[in-house]
Amino acid sequence: MSKQTVAVIGASSDRGKYSNKAVRAYVAQEWEVYPVNPKGGEIEGLKVFPSIEDIPVKIDRVTMYLPPSLGLKALPAIAAADPAEFFVNPGAESEELVTEAESLGLDPILTCSIVDLGVSPAQFPG
Repeated sequence: MSKQTVAVIGASSDRGKYSNKAVRAYVAQEWEVYPVNPKGGEIEGLKVFPSIEDIPVKIDRVTMYLPPSLGLKALPAIAAADPAEFFVNPGAESEELVTEAESLGLDPILTCSIVDLGVSPAQFPG
């Protein structure tokens, strides 16, 4: 069976940030992880994709770690990727973002995707 795929939108190389903890948590749970950040480069040894549109495989889950103003701009590309699940983590949500996501056919899940994996962000210290 192939691994589940996840795009971490707003991934950071700063190990203190939740978007970095998410990359590490998904790797620990044996997901195929695709960090997304326009800066590119590498995060936790993984190639960083400038946009979700650059990821060469079907994404099962998208987890967003962006301020709502940037998240809104990312929504059309996320909708085009047609993920089975779309997590909007604490701090990334706004009424406008949720409304726009729903209008694009996404079903935003407003909770911490790290906790959804059955682990705690505290298990991935900075």
